[in-house]
Amino acid sequence: MIETRSRNGVITEYNKPFIEQRADPYVYRHNDGNYYFTASVPDYDKIILRKSPTLLGLKDAEEKYIWTKHESGDMSKHIWAPELHYLDGKFFIYFAASRAEEIWRLRPYILECLGPDPMTDEWVERGMIQRSDDDIYSFKSFSLDSTILENKGEYYYIWAEKVSVGIGISNLYIAKMESPTKLSTPQVLLTTPDYDWERVDIWVNEGPAVIKKDGKIFLTYSASATGECYCLGMLSINEDADLLDPRAWQKEKKPVLASDREKGFYGPGHNSFTKLPDGRDVCVFHARTYLEIEGDPLYDPNRHTMLMEVKWDDKGCPVFDYENMIH
Repeated sequence: MIETRSRNGVITEYNKPFIEQRADPYVYRHNDGNYYFTASVPDYDKIILRKSPTLLGLKDAEEKYIWTKHESGDMSKHIWAPELHYLDGKFFIYFAASRAEEIWRLRPYILECLGPDPMTDEWVERGMIQRSDDDIYSFKSFSLDSTILENKGEYYYIWAEKVSVGIGISNLYIAKMESPTKLSTPQVLLTTPDYDWERVDIWVNEGPAVIKKDGKIFLTYSASATGECYCLGMLSINEDADLLDPRAWQKEKKPVLASDREKGFYGPGHNSFTKLPDGRDVCVFHARTYLEIEGDPLYDPNRHTMLMEVKWDDKGCPVFDYENMIH
């Protein structure tokens, strides 16, 4: 194995960063073929966007600040995990943010683009996602990491939310969407940290991402704290099943992607999926290239965006292997 030492750790033949210091990466391929990239930035203070006609072109594409945090109050701290989605003919960004006065008061917010070009047209705030009319909750607890799942022309909102007091337990929930800014059903508990590998330091299920193939839906998610123990788990369901029935989802008993010291990956997680023009699937995720972290891992800036081609086994399930990295 070839190894070189960099300021960000040991770089092997596998773990060369695609985009440095961009965590929680999200890549969206639009219907015109263009790729868009957004992610959490180390200062957690703004939302960035890149555009390229090719996936690899995102690496050196111009990065624009399309929105900056407020000075105080709502959306003034911890701007996390933005995702760009195209719903009802419009671009939306779903992200989490807290308050400078209450830094762990994370809530899910929405931006809407007023024109067809998300790089140049105006973005406006649409507040928090609205609960359904018959839901007694109103996002009064720690909520973040929302994504959108489309199935048979209907949209579902999937997100992480903490329960209990203290540090809490982060679960994943799902609800059907009435519109890009409102849910139409009460939330349903999708998965909670059941296994030891989901409970290292903190009990966490978060960062959901969707990939589909041959009538099956696969939902990856991130588990445990954000250091070396951070990893990807996975749920799956048939597209014809009731997506709001947690019993219809199958949960893998082991992580599908975890740290690999030999290859130089630490804390892989919070991924998204995209496709190459030839139809191959790509997992976009972040990881560090070193083990030792000074201070709180959450504020270590060197979670880098990386690309991995997703292979498929003979049972039609996705395979995540560091041998398939894309550089």
